[in-house]
Amino acid sequence: MTDYRTTIDHAGMQDEYLADTRLQNAFTNRVYGWMCAGLALTGVLAWFMAEDKRLIQIIVSNQLLFLGVCIAELVLVVGLTAAINRISAATAIAGFLVYAALNSVLFSTIFLFYTGESIAATFFATSLTFGAASLYGYQTKRDLSTAGRFFSMALFGFLIGTLINLFWANSTLYWILTYCGIFIFAGLTAYDTRKIRAMALAAPGINGETSRKMAIMGALALYLDFINLFLLLLRLFGRRR
Repeated sequence: MTDYRTTIDHAGMQDEYLADTRLQNAFTNRVYGWMCAGLALTGVLAWFMAEDKRLIQIIVSNQLLFLGVCIAELVLVVGLTAAINRISAATAIAGFLVYAALNSVLFSTIFLFYTGESIAATFFATSLTFGAASLYGYQTKRDLSTAGRFFSMALFGFLIGTLINLFWANSTLYWILTYCGIFIFAGLTAYDTRKIRAMALAAPGINGETSRKMAIMGALALYLDFINLFLLLLRLFGRRR
């Protein structure tokens, strides 16, 4: 005969497990939801700006404006990361959306150099690459911390190489950096997804405000991975006007 107390305890544990699972899923959905919102904001604003040829010419011809947007983006990302424990979730969300909007200024210029069809094809290819890497990072049982350190160091080398090639303008180095960059950001996507899964597992034990801020930082990491993958793949699939 089954002890009714055992049945009640089992039911209680099952309810607790289901509640935790719902919170974990809600956190993960929030991360990807904000990432998609950021990408949509960047894409829509970039497209609207690209429709105004006079505005695009101003952006392209004004190097100070272009440099100013780049610096503002860098300051915003570093500031958000450094101050995330001190600011509110609303401020973090606002900062992320401002960053996505600023990025649209830079992205609007790609419509000048590449055809709309190749941009759409590249976006599709990026979505497949990002999705595969993110799925691997979420499903794998392997510890990706060592791989994460490797890809972080490789990213540092990639940035140095890119900076050098701005002045050297070597086509061979350009393509080496392109293929290496795709590999690096695909790896970072898997690593960042693995970290987000770890955050989701911890989500039931933290308060709502902290959870929302963690979701925004996770969305920002994935947004950056996607954007950089897109730009690198555009070098391969983009058709010049």
